[in-house]
Amino acid sequence: MVAVIVLVDIRPSSRLWGFLRFVLGRAALRNIPGLQFAKILGSGAGGGFGLKPSATRQGLFCLFANAPSAAAFIADSKIIAAYRHHAEEFFSAILSAYSCRGSWSGVSIPIDTDAPNTGPIAALTRASIRPSQVISFWRKSPPAEADLERTSGCLLAVGLGEAPFFRQATFTIWESSQAMDHYARSGAHLTAIKAAHQGQYFSESMFVRFRPLNPQGVWKGRVFA
Repeated sequence: MVAVIVLVDIRPSSRLWGFLRFVLGRAALRNIPGLQFAKILGSGAGGGFGLKPSATRQGLFCLFANAPSAAAFIADSKIIAAYRHHAEEFFSAILSAYSCRGSWSGVSIPIDTDAPNTGPIAALTRASIRPSQVISFWRKSPPAEADLERTSGCLLAVGLGEAPFFRQATFTIWESSQAMDHYARSGAHLTAIKAAHQGQYFSESMFVRFRPLNPQGVWKGRVFA
């Protein structure tokens, strides 16, 4: 399997269309060749980290049976064409996993490649937060995520959510695995990780590292080609 990530900032004139993706979006994903798994995701204001929802930013995460199906989805599918049409900014990448711990709705991503020695990597962290721990989680999470905006080596960072407050995800692209490891093991992020392990915040979680293949488009003004 390979994954596809799509990030979209909907034009103000298309906000109703964007909102309807959460209501009707799964219908547009029926009968997509090779599609094995899909999540339509919202985002928060600013970088997507925090409790205030964004009226325009959203994402799509999919798993495909193989790379040709994933590439055809980005290049030729009607839903991706519609996202591009309604987008002020649009970003996509095919992702090949080289490390995965945990699961998402019971699905774990199979390893498809070796860890790269050089070059960019991508990471996806997602979690289902226990209702009894949600207040404690949100006290610690925003400072850690805000650090991403100031972290050297982080090329892209976005907070995403499958459901407000309780099912959250972070997607990042880094210049190297060393840059990501430095962030993960320092500052507010390290404090949050230790608290998560001690407090058993999550009923399900997943952490995946990928090789990002052909990242393209624009996100928060940055051009990827």
